[in-house]
Amino acid sequence: MKIIFSGPGLAATGALVVGVLEGGKLTPSAVALDKKINGGLRRAIKADDFIGKASQGLTLMAPSGTRLDRVVAIGLGKPGHLDERALHKIGGGIYALLGRSGSKTASVALDSLDKAKMTAAEMAVCIAEGAKLRSYRFDRYRTKKNNNNNNNSGPPTLGALTFRCRGSDKAKAAFRARDKVIQGVFMTRDLVTEPPNVIYPATLAKRCKELIKLGLKVEILGEAQMRRLGMGALLGVGQGSARESKLVVMQWRGLSRGKAPRKGPEARAYMPVCFIGKGVTFDTGGISLKPSSGMEEMKYDMGGSGVVIGLMKALAGRKARVNAVGVIALAENMPGSNAQRPSDVVTSMSGQTIEVINTDAEGRLVLADALHYTDTRFKPRFMVDLATLTGAIIVSLGSEYAGLFADNDKLAEQLTEAGKKVGEELWRMPLGEAYDKLLKSDIADMKNISGGRGAGSITAAQFLQRFVGRTPWAHLDIAGVTWTKKDLATAPKGATAFGVRLLDRLVADHYEKK
Repeated sequence: MKIIFSGPGLAATGALVVGVLEGGKLTPSAVALDKKINGGLRRAIKADDFIGKASQGLTLMAPSGTRLDRVVAIGLGKPGHLDERALHKIGGGIYALLGRSGSKTASVALDSLDKAKMTAAEMAVCIAEGAKLRSYRFDRYRTKKNNNNNNNSGPPTLGALTFRCRGSDKAKAAFRARDKVIQGVFMTRDLVTEPPNVIYPATLAKRCKELIKLGLKVEILGEAQMRRLGMGALLGVGQGSARESKLVVMQWRGLSRGKAPRKGPEARAYMPVCFIGKGVTFDTGGISLKPSSGMEEMKYDMGGSGVVIGLMKALAGRKARVNAVGVIALAENMPGSNAQRPSDVVTSMSGQTIEVINTDAEGRLVLADALHYTDTRFKPRFMVDLATLTGAIIVSLGSEYAGLFADNDKLAEQLTEAGKKVGEELWRMPLGEAYDKLLKSDIADMKNISGGRGAGSITAAQFLQRFVGRTPWAHLDIAGVTWTKKDLATAPKGATAFGVRLLDRLVADHYEKK
């Protein structure tokens, strides 16, 4: 769907969207439209008991006296509550009403509002972002297209959405950077949605190579290279699969190293910020085999790596003034004849030994080597890892929040703040010595699980913390938020790409050189 910004006014054709404030108060554009259609909008609002609650929608079909397909009154709520997150939801609501309505074009008339925190142009950018995010569709494998416009599974009809407001040139410029982030989101959603016979370590690594054209440097390490580096934890996970494991390193140099000062606070701006993703492209559980019911969902066990790829695309696409590194650890966890066994002991790249009690606790193993590799090679400003790591985090937080674990309060606060702004919320979970002791092994430096029923997400994070050194670090357990079984405000059913916008905002707000 094409997003267009234009000067203020009411469209003459297609679908027209106007805003209504809470309490049924019409915005100036809605007043002008109501006058044009002889009070038809006010009558419809009264008849439908429409009160202008945020994202509430009311549709009038083919209003008399116009050439419009339909008019949509969209609830804006209270002007003082119109922040970025609320506007994203309103944009998603507009697309939900119009995307498959039959209208090929639509216009949204926006006005400056008393007590609003944003200008009309700023609101237009946020609503446009929400609408574009909601417009995502994955239909690569459909051989028959459903042309019934009343069926939500049918193809979209809306090809262009125009935002009419004052300051449209500024809105267009601001949306350009947002659109690059959306492209990163869509790439993540594509990768997470692909079936596991299409996306496996080698092919996912190959997809990363596409980012070279944006200016990223991409390196792919195979098993021989990882073996020489001593990555026994990562390699152990993939040894039961016929498909070779990979480690992919993506570097974005938004700041020239030649200009970097050698010492002082200014030098920190040139240190890379690093993001590490779990990329288990399919997780059967290995010898500790999962139940067959629901196993098809394990194609998205590479969701953390998908987020890192989409984030790197977003940063490069908008030319972020930061040095960033994305590292993804890719393996397929299969119960083959050479598969890792419960009670095996592996040696990680850090030199620490791990007794593998459960082969289905494999994500922490691939991340252990990826974290140590990133820390020792790049000496980063901070590291954030993302992983669909534990079912226990879903028991704790459901699908509303991702779990946040961190050894640095400042980083944790910055992540939480960024998540609130974009609607990707985090809930900080505890770390502590008592949990760490649960990983004690009788024969190795540690076990990969505690063996008990409680605190599964916490002990997983404690395991990861053993491989981060002194670098500020945060772990995001995104198992409950990577995939949605219902339509959300800014994401249709399926892959959400939770984390791409959150981490882009973290970088933009706190780590880009101004």
